Amino acid sequence: MARPRSADKRTSILSAATRTIASQGPVAATAVIAKEAGVSNGSLFTYFETKADLLNGLYLELKAEMAASALDGLPTDQDLRVQLHFMWVHWLRWATSCPDKRRTLAHLDVSDEITAENRKAAHAMMAGVAGLLEQSREHGSMQGVPLAFLVALLSALAEATIDFMIHDPVNANHHSQAGFDALWRMIA
Repeated sequence: MARPRSADKRTSILSAATRTIASQGPVAATAVIAKEAGVSNGSLFTYFETKADLLNGLYLELKAEMAASALDGLPTDQDLRVQLHFMWVHWLRWATSCPDKRRTLAHLDVSDEITAENRKAAHAMMAGVAGLLEQSREHGSMQGVPLAFLVALLSALAEATIDFMIHDPVNANHHSQAGFDALWRMIA
């Protein structure tokens, strides 16, 4: 009879995978991830049937966490600029306080192991962010561009801002505000 799965052990495996993939990329061996998690390689495969399942599960977990960080507590009773700024600040706070998660997500975003179905699910998790962007650009110069292009611009701007915040923490708030101001001028 199979042993019952433990939520703590699954969490430990995902945490170990995050740290390992952040440093080694998605090519990291499952044996290394299992060792980092303090479980046997066989135990890892009790929770994730294949390495691709592990990578996809981790991808969805990180996307959900990032979306929740960006949108939880969104002041929907405030004007659109305030809401977009809230999302921006909280997204950047998550990324700068969780550098391994950010790096792992960057690796997984370009991995061929992530299924189209899971990319679609992650996209749905970010629907709140997309909605804010759609509303913000409604009357701006970016109203005619495809949303995917706008999201790519937002992501590039956010990544540049995050890098500056990490490398110049004394001026992190200034960099965050400058990045947001550029975003707002670009879309509104």
